[in-house]
Amino acid sequence: MSENKAVRRALLSVTEKSGLVEFARVLAHFGVELVSTGGTAKALRDAGLAVRDIADLTGFPEMLDGRVKTLHPVVHGGLLYRRNDPTHVEAVQKHGIGAIDMVVVNLYAFEKTAARPDVAFGDLIENIDIGGPSMLRSAAKNFEDVAVVTDADDYYAIADELAANAGQLSRETRWKLAKKAFALTAAYDGAIASALESIEEPGGDLNAADLPKTLRVSATQSASLRYGENPHQRAAVYSDQSGLGIANAEQLQGKELSFNNLVDLDACWALVSEFDDCAVAIIKHTNPCGVGQGATVLEAYERALAADTVSAFGGVLGINRPVDREAAAAIARLFVEGIVAPDYTPEALTILGAKKNLRLLRIRPAEPKTVLKQISGGYLLQDEDLLKINADDLKIVTARRPSDDEVRTLLFAWRVCKYVKSNAIVYARSDSGFGQTVGVGAGQMSRVDAAKFGAMKAALPLEGTVAASDAFFPFADGLEAIATAGATAIIQPGGSMRDQEVIAAADKLGMAMVFTGIRHFRHG
Repeated sequence: MSENKAVRRALLSVTEKSGLVEFARVLAHFGVELVSTGGTAKALRDAGLAVRDIADLTGFPEMLDGRVKTLHPVVHGGLLYRRNDPTHVEAVQKHGIGAIDMVVVNLYAFEKTAARPDVAFGDLIENIDIGGPSMLRSAAKNFEDVAVVTDADDYYAIADELAANAGQLSRETRWKLAKKAFALTAAYDGAIASALESIEEPGGDLNAADLPKTLRVSATQSASLRYGENPHQRAAVYSDQSGLGIANAEQLQGKELSFNNLVDLDACWALVSEFDDCAVAIIKHTNPCGVGQGATVLEAYERALAADTVSAFGGVLGINRPVDREAAAAIARLFVEGIVAPDYTPEALTILGAKKNLRLLRIRPAEPKTVLKQISGGYLLQDEDLLKINADDLKIVTARRPSDDEVRTLLFAWRVCKYVKSNAIVYARSDSGFGQTVGVGAGQMSRVDAAKFGAMKAALPLEGTVAASDAFFPFADGLEAIATAGATAIIQPGGSMRDQEVIAAADKLGMAMVFTGIRHFRHG
């Protein structure tokens, strides 16, 4: 059997038409007969290409609002019959079925439809493609004789191979394309099943209240990384194709992103996204070493940097506002691995562009929903920790009430603490009415150690600061360590069997303490 196979007839039916006309012209140049449907046929004719309607091929009109057009033995027989099997050849000749050597198909945009707020049930159902996946499966199954093209990004490579091989494609290429087609239909079916599973009754609304009974994870490899957390580990990044979030961020300049860069940048962006005010976070090894707010990006950056100038070296920055010239000039004086922000002014890009290795990412925010972690033998799935509190949610449990300024700073520290590995203690202060971290105690085995470590890391005065604890104090010793460091107020979940002992210790020390009723463990 010849490894290479000629393409004499191609069936084209695509929703996304980018690059279609140019690719069809290449096929026509090699004498390929073009067969098409609906809007695809119109686009090709409008470009001056000769196209045969699918109805002319099948002898049966498109019907039911386009639901039935390619579901026909002439189409699937032409795709599925084995060219080297005499019984197959005899069958198709008997029924007047001609070969279809290539299928160019992409599918109805079901996932985009399902992602629309308040999408109507009828629209969701109508965007379930039937004919497209059927043709893809038929063509991919018979890859020995048929090429199946699902991605416009492959058009140029296929065109080059056709040109190099007199209108033929290799078995290796057909196999790669077939695997890609099966991956596409699997992901498509998974997306449909996941969306419909969340609808309790036909005609009802999408309901994300319950976690799925069957976990379906589908993503496309968007980049192969040099290595993982360490050089001996393989790694790649996969995208959900939404165009949102870190995995889909646009890299404007700099070296190739590493596994650790992406993990840190994701943590950085999540943290600054917590704040409505302008905020900058500097992350090192997924923990914040400095977080600051300000009236401008420059002010917020200067506060974040001042919290820990040593650890900031070689970290990554998350900024929740467009980066301007003034901020860029200040940032350029520090060595950082990467920056993620919603945008950059032209002047900022010019300044930061002088640092050729600095990775700059422009991000479109993604709405966080769930967190997936792999464990041996399976997965853990949980809701994203999105719960926020305000001043009205706080329960004041000490004799001394916190001042308004302390309350604002406590809430700032509480939000930062949520992104610090447990056990976590965050010291913070108010600077001209804006929050600023002073010391961060991350990932310690005891809460007392976290309190002492956070104080040890402080580069700014601790006297008069406030502190946040991601979980309750099991004993008064942790609170006493925070008071010794110089903090005057504490925010913590409460809920310990020794809460009264801890409250009594706070009263004895003249501290203000508030309970949130929720905790923010972050184990990794």
